[in-house]
Amino acid sequence: MALLSGCGGKSHGPKDTAYVAHDVESLYLAAKAKLDEHDPKTAAALFDEVERQHPYSPWARRAQVMSAFSYYAARDYSKSIQASQRFLSIHPGNKDAAYVYYLIAQCYYEQISDVTRDQKLTQQALSALNDVVRRYPDSPYGEPARLQIDLVTDHLGGKEMEIGRFYERSGRWLAADLRFRNVIAKYQTTSHTPEALFRLVETSLALGLPDEAQKYAAVLGSNYPGSEWYARAYKLVGKDAPQIIRG
Repeated sequence: MALLSGCGGKSHGPKDTAYVAHDVESLYLAAKAKLDEHDPKTAAALFDEVERQHPYSPWARRAQVMSAFSYYAARDYSKSIQASQRFLSIHPGNKDAAYVYYLIAQCYYEQISDVTRDQKLTQQALSALNDVVRRYPDSPYGEPARLQIDLVTDHLGGKEMEIGRFYERSGRWLAADLRFRNVIAKYQTTSHTPEALFRLVETSLALGLPDEAQKYAAVLGSNYPGSEWYARAYKLVGKDAPQIIRG
């Protein structure tokens, strides 16, 4: 830890890394020590210094990955993504590439906001996770990425439902209908499908399309016969519901 001498007092973060040149191993180990001490910001700066001072060393390549992880651990997602993308542009076929792609996905995933907010980061998370599955389906990161894809897809379906319900409350039946149709088309494997079908029964009736309402009720009854949404749809379509839904 002689690398940190000469700065006086305790370490206060990345600014403490602007020192004279050091041998690559000592510099890398100092960075790793800072990470172990739960000081990822300083660790990231030191890992960056490894590459800056020793760009052609085998340690530099590993330091790039560790820098990206350290920024991620510090919740500086933007810098982590930048460091990861830089690594991939220089070492696209490296053995750590699968991990770095997954790290990018996690940076987006951990920034996903609730369904009342803009979902740009959610879409970016989905794209990054799909990238992992497409490129490295059998890697240790393939299965976790697939599980997160399901969660992200459900989240996006929830956003569509949130907008659809807002339009419905406002009496904008056609706009609501389009949102609920989108859930059925794009997010049919999510937990939102039964409610979306019920909402389509509501919007179809409001738009004066009873045949459409009965069609959605039939689909709901066929696929989710025990759900509360089926029971509510059954009441909405009226006395012809039993024979229509059974058919």
